Amino acid sequence: QVQLVESGGGLVQTGGSLRLSCAASVSIANINAMGWYRQAPGKQREQRELVAAITSGGSTNYADSVKGRFTISRDNAKNTVYLQMNNLKPEDTAVYYCAARPEGSLWGDYWGQGTQVTVSS
Repeated sequence: QVQLVESGGGLVQTGGSLRLSCAASVSIANINAMGWYRQAPGKQREQRELVAAITSGGSTNYADSVKGRFTISRDNAKNTVYLQMNNLKPEDTAVYYCAARPEGSLWGDYWGQGTQVTVSS
């Protein structure tokens, strides 16, 4: 069982930056992929958007809407995944969820509790 705890959300002005952290209860070194999803206001759980993901080998992928602004990274020694968010826009406002995809599981099997990010215009 993987437990995930996010932190680092908050209120920021347009153009500002935030760094989200996701601490896992288990070693993430061998977890196939870790990712960050977001659920925008008014959207349902099933409409969560995969923002960024990183594999155990360090490969990354990003949603087109955040490419060049967001960076995902992982620190295996700390069992923590980060999401550095720069040049934030009001449309980035959402609850951000950390997710894990261990071998044999699917995206959506493991979620954190979420952290609110609000970008004011």
